[in-house]
Amino acid sequence: MRVAGVRKSYPSGDRRIEVLRDVTFAISAGESVSIRGESGSGKSTLLNLFAGLDAADRGTIELAGSATIDHAARGRLIGIVFQSFYLIPELNAFENVLMAARVAGKVGAVEKARATALLAKVGLAARAHHVPSQLSGGERQRVAVARALINAPKLLLADEPTGNLDEKTGESVIESLLGLCAETQTALVLVTHNAAHAARCARRFVLHEGVLGMAR
Repeated sequence: MRVAGVRKSYPSGDRRIEVLRDVTFAISAGESVSIRGESGSGKSTLLNLFAGLDAADRGTIELAGSATIDHAARGRLIGIVFQSFYLIPELNAFENVLMAARVAGKVGAVEKARATALLAKVGLAARAHHVPSQLSGGERQRVAVARALINAPKLLLADEPTGNLDEKTGESVIESLLGLCAETQTALVLVTHNAAHAARCARRFVLHEGVLGMAR
């Protein structure tokens, strides 16, 4: 993904509040990047732009060589892990992982085998047929990680994925994220308040007053 000169603002009364200022950024396949910043610094806005959920006022965002990606392609190219797990309560872990493939319009033997393999890689092979209420918070988030990777995306966006977890459980989730993204050559953008988790990424950025810079 390549981002160049991105700016974003929102109306507030008779003026506009500038949230992002000339953000320029690039990430390669298999690379991990962390972004830290105070609440209200624009981290969520930036991820929404990366995900194609919002449009920049100015600048370009390219993924897989294209600046325009339709909804169907976005579902295949981008995976997202949120702070809240957003699992479907009535579906078991395997079905939740496979749901992302259904949304992308392709569910067959290959996708089912991949769902099984991903659950095994995040340590949940024995929990595949348990519904979310039967899983711990850490297990639910690892299901969410597997779901985000089921379509073999080029880019995975993780928005405070350990925010609802204790330190030990959060560490296991970060381990799964980093390990799987490196193995599958998926680019990872991790937004986190946790300095230790951020430090595990290959490159570290800080977003301050709308400006994205390298962490010291």
